[in-house]
Amino acid sequence: MAQLGSVTLVGAGPGDPDLLTIKAVNAIARADVVLIDDLVNPAMLAHAAPGVRVVEVGKRGGCASTPQAFIERLMLAEARAGLHVVRLKGGDPYLFGRGGEERAYLRSHGVAVEVIPGISSGLAAPAGIGVPLTHRAWSQGAIFVTGHGKDSASEPNWAALAQSKLTLVIYMGVARVAAIQAGLLAGGMAPGTPVAVVQSASLSAQRQLLSTLQALPADLLASGLGSPSIIVVGDVVRCADAWDDHGAGAQRSVSA
Repeated sequence: MAQLGSVTLVGAGPGDPDLLTIKAVNAIARADVVLIDDLVNPAMLAHAAPGVRVVEVGKRGGCASTPQAFIERLMLAEARAGLHVVRLKGGDPYLFGRGGEERAYLRSHGVAVEVIPGISSGLAAPAGIGVPLTHRAWSQGAIFVTGHGKDSASEPNWAALAQSKLTLVIYMGVARVAAIQAGLLAGGMAPGTPVAVVQSASLSAQRQLLSTLQALPADLLASGLGSPSIIVVGDVVRCADAWDDHGAGAQRSVSA
C-alpha cells in the first residue's frame, strides 16, 4: 500500500514574491503538485522544482470558479497517491481563504495538513500607502470583514461595525460599496470619515483612492478601480502618504 502523502496550505501573500516567507518558499520547493489560486502571482512558481505539476484552481467573485468541493477532493486524491500537495492561496489561508474548511475536510480523511501563514492583503494594502491599522490617537483596534456574507442571513452588521469606532478593513467590498456606505452611515459613522481603496496591493499595478465615506461610491466609480481591492475605513487613513487634511481635492485622489 502506497504511503499517504500530505497537504500544505501555503499563504502566498498579497502578490509581491518578495513577501513570501522562507517557510513558504521551502514548502513550494518540496511540492510534487501545486494547486494555485487565480489571484496568486505565477512568479511564486519560480521556487518550485523542475517538472512539478501545477493545477490552476481559480476562485474569484463574479467569475467562473473551480468548485470548492472539487478542490478538496483533488487534494485528497493526490495525497492518497502519496504526493506532497501544496495548496497555494493568495494572502493568508485562514483569512477569507477557506483554509479552515480545507483543513477540516482533509483531517477528517486522515490526511496530515500543515498551514503556513501568509501576509494578507488587508495588512499589505494599508501599509503600502503609509496607513497603520491602529494608532494611539485614532484607533485602538482593527476589524477584518468581508463585504458580503454567504447569504442574506450572514451579511455583516454594518451599523454595529460603525459603532465599534475601530478601523474597518473590508475585503471583497467593491461591488457592494453603496450598501456598505449606507449601513455605516445608518450606524452613525461620520460622513467625513476617511476611506482608502487599494487595488492590487504590493504589485507594480497597485493603484489607490483616498476619499471619504460620504463621497466613496461616486469617487470609486470615477476612479475606475475594481477588484481585487481592499477598503480601509477610519481616521487612520489620515496617515496616508498622499492625505492632506487641508485640501479636499487631495483627499479625493487616485494615484498609481
